[in-house]
Amino acid sequence: MKPGAAVRILAAALLACAGAGASAAPRLPASGAEVLEVLPWRADPQQRELRMLRARLQEAPGDLARAVDVARRYIAVGRREADPRYYGYAQAALGPWWRLTAPPPEVRLLRATLLQSEHRFPEALADLDALTTGQPDNAQAWLTRATVETVRADYAAATRSCARLSSLADELVTTACIANVGAMNGRLTASEGLLATVHARAGTQDPGVDAWVLTMLAEMAQRRGDAAVADARFRAALRLAPSDTYLLGAYADFLLDAGRADAAAALLAPHARVDGLLLRHALALHRGGRARALAPELTELAARFDAGERRGDGVHLREQARFELALRGDARRALAIARRSWDVQKETADARILLEAALAAHDAAGARPVLDWMRAARVEDVQLACLAAQFNKTGGKP
Repeated sequence: MKPGAAVRILAAALLACAGAGASAAPRLPASGAEVLEVLPWRADPQQRELRMLRARLQEAPGDLARAVDVARRYIAVGRREADPRYYGYAQAALGPWWRLTAPPPEVRLLRATLLQSEHRFPEALADLDALTTGQPDNAQAWLTRATVETVRADYAAATRSCARLSSLADELVTTACIANVGAMNGRLTASEGLLATVHARAGTQDPGVDAWVLTMLAEMAQRRGDAAVADARFRAALRLAPSDTYLLGAYADFLLDAGRADAAAALLAPHARVDGLLLRHALALHRGGRARALAPELTELAARFDAGERRGDGVHLREQARFELALRGDARRALAIARRSWDVQKETADARILLEAALAAHDAAGARPVLDWMRAARVEDVQLACLAAQFNKTGGKP
């Protein structure tokens, strides 16, 4: 595989899932008779290949090349299926090197990717700093680093990381990286226009990469209030990647904002295993007035979030805050959880739930971190602007 193609595939996995929070949390069954999950059929070619690779690795667990290949495959499946078990398998494959201060570069990159998936951003950045210092021509490391820096709202650093890609990756990947940062930092329209132009000029790429770029473009159009363009791009992306969990969640949020609760419910009905998608399905049922169907989903979500609290899991805080605010009506608890999420990552979805919870709790001070970020970063987002205006028009009081 050419380096540029490898980076494009990694890009689709990284930039789309940085804050997705889509994985399913473990929980205790109600009884021994409860079916927890229907496992993939043993004859599934992908599962058969993974079993074969894992068996080969068990024969030689110290084989670095073999371990890296297995870990990469598990990470790809974990992202596609939104199943954290595969990330655990990937970490296990890297076991002999996982705790080393200076592991081999290929292990360090995969470790940073796995740490990022757990929102352990400082640890991921430590690995990426070491990797880009030792291997300044490692395109995947720069792209991963730009992703983490963007999520942490370090836009100047992210822009520098993206700039390093210009001579290491193809034009589409470099442009997507730069546009993703610019759209968060006062250059939404220009970033969207640039990315759309380069994507059209690049022609058909890998379907997953095309879906990733279209999703990014759809979200940009949504943020500037062009619902028709956003909808068309979301649907085009879904035709390419109908099971992409991040895309499903993003489009479901768009449908909910558009008042199309029934469409959102229909879209997400087959995906209840994934926490973030189950939450959105419950929100759709709630807005559609389907109380009877909603009740078991509320119980299930409460169990999943409670399990996450017991484990100290911070990956699902954004979704948990939405659950507390919209489905339990506990604005104070929602605000506290949203603030914990904001302290870790700073994306528009994190900003939105914090502002919504602060409004519902009548807590102007609670909104201050997001309002300050919006001004400093020159954030362009019609929904966030509307929420901020409700504070600003009253002199800081909701």
